[in-house]
Amino acid sequence: MRAYGGYLVLIGIGVLVAVYIAFQSFFTSFGFDLPIDEEQVGMEDQIVIKFSHVVAENTPKGLAASRFAALVDEYTDHRVKIEVYPNQSLYSDREEIEALQENKVQMIAPTTSKITNISEKWMLLDLPYIFPTDAALKEALNGEVGEELLNHLAEVNIEGLAFWSNNFKQMTSNEPIRRPEDLSGKNFRIMPSPVLESQFEHFGASTSKLEFNDTFKSLEIKKTDSQENTISNIYSKKLYDVQKYLTISDHGYLGYVVMMNQSFWEDLPPDIQQQITRAMDDTTSWLWDKAKEMNQAQLQAIEEKSTIEVYTLSDKERKLWMKEMTSIYPEFEPVIGKDLMEKMERIREKYIE
Repeated sequence: MRAYGGYLVLIGIGVLVAVYIAFQSFFTSFGFDLPIDEEQVGMEDQIVIKFSHVVAENTPKGLAASRFAALVDEYTDHRVKIEVYPNQSLYSDREEIEALQENKVQMIAPTTSKITNISEKWMLLDLPYIFPTDAALKEALNGEVGEELLNHLAEVNIEGLAFWSNNFKQMTSNEPIRRPEDLSGKNFRIMPSPVLESQFEHFGASTSKLEFNDTFKSLEIKKTDSQENTISNIYSKKLYDVQKYLTISDHGYLGYVVMMNQSFWEDLPPDIQQQITRAMDDTTSWLWDKAKEMNQAQLQAIEEKSTIEVYTLSDKERKLWMKEMTSIYPEFEPVIGKDLMEKMERIREKYIE
């Protein structure tokens, strides 16, 4: 009986399908269009791109990633979906580059310091005061210097798409930092970079290479007593709650390079590549101003809601810091490359007052 019942079910399904097809053909033959769910059209052909990053959604990079995803959806008419995974919900700082190369994710946006493990030329961007102004930064990254750095990523199956800025870094500590000699004896949390290590150890400080999301805990338990970061990152992770002093030094650049797995990128249809590039260009332009605006607003918020003491270097003090910290440049010229250093120096000299 069970087998007989199963046959009846199958026959019933077949009849329903036949009726549906006949019904659809009948109305179509007379010029009637049946309703279509636009959201489901071609969903099996939709290109899904996983975009992993390690910071909060309310940071400049987090907001840029969300904006980029929305623009790609719009510009490709829903043919491409960018799935954004923030706050290292997929991969940590240490894992994401390898995950990209293995196509476990298709896009990431690590800090440029992380790329020094791939290409030593990228150490250029970590040099202290290599960008004396925001205008110098824009000229370098949007010109030959930035292009040369991005081109080097192709050697490791990575397509460099853009530079996303998060403005300049400041220093926090449990003791005041006013002069370069104040760095002596402190232990700074840094991103893994020979340049960052050298810039602090040159002045007698020790360093600890820790992931961004481990920074708060490290400062809280006093494993480290100091760190450098942008205001937006200090704000988003509430680092001001575990530090007593904040020095506005603008001594180093903190930005991100947006990258895609090169093989995946090359397999995309040309028109899709074009629209992704368009969305990336629009997002990058938007972020230049947004990052600066956010850092300024969040510095004010830090001053209003916390007890951290904020000190801004005077022009005279900043020139002293610049003179002292740039003394490490000759150490890194051989690995960065003389030609690239000279290109950057020509830009830098234009903006030094």
